[in-house]
Amino acid sequence: MFNWYVGLLAVSGVVMIAMALMENGQSKASRIINAILGPIYLGYAIYLAFIFESGSYWVFFQAFILPVLLVVDFFRNRTPRQKLTETQKAWREHQRSEQKR
Repeated sequence: MFNWYVGLLAVSGVVMIAMALMENGQSKASRIINAILGPIYLGYAIYLAFIFESGSYWVFFQAFILPVLLVVDFFRNRTPRQKLTETQKAWREHQRSEQKR
């Protein structure tokens, strides 16, 4: 169980760092969160794998909810938005002008 936990922490950290480095339409706040938390997760995994010798440690599987949410946000923002045709733009303008009356 310890090795799985360390592995998941390391993978989460590397994925968050990679998402922070990509410019694909993410919000600046999302990139900053990834840039801050990615090294923290990776650093804690390195600490547990190489420096931690013995004793007790707490396993927080809730810590993996945030990386999952950040990955979902990353891919949601990555999908291209549909561009409106000229007819659709004209129809929206017509609707807006009708609402103003």
